[in-house]
Amino acid sequence: MMKTYTYSICHPDKKEIEYKKEILSPKNVLDIAKNYPWMERLKFSDSLDQELVYYNPSLDFTCIQDERSFCLTSDYNKEEVLEFSLWYNRPKNVKILFGLLGRREKMVLDVVYSIDLQTSLQHLQYFVDGEYDKIESLFLKR
Repeated sequence: MMKTYTYSICHPDKKEIEYKKEILSPKNVLDIAKNYPWMERLKFSDSLDQELVYYNPSLDFTCIQDERSFCLTSDYNKEEVLEFSLWYNRPKNVKILFGLLGRREKMVLDVVYSIDLQTSLQHLQYFVDGEYDKIESLFLKR
């Protein structure tokens, strides 16, 4: 069965996150991320009074079937090169009370910073392909 996704957008100038109602295929997810005007939105953010900036431009994709989510949040470095932080929300077995009460699965959020566009899109591809171990390896390396 093909997985489907929903998504939301964080706009620099809006306090409320925009939740899109459409259901996306894996191809739709990749197309949206590839074609999103990242630099344009960052420059727009820079043009605002910084007290009026609520978010960096972000796209957050959630798998309807397993509730995992993958978010790309854009910024640029000192050389004004586009880079991303990647936010991956996934189930993970965790120890309860230092392992005395066993383990249980709960959702955890992993974040990694300063990732280039190509690597970010590659990890989004892993997300929609269900290759979660490849995504997790990025977080383990840091």
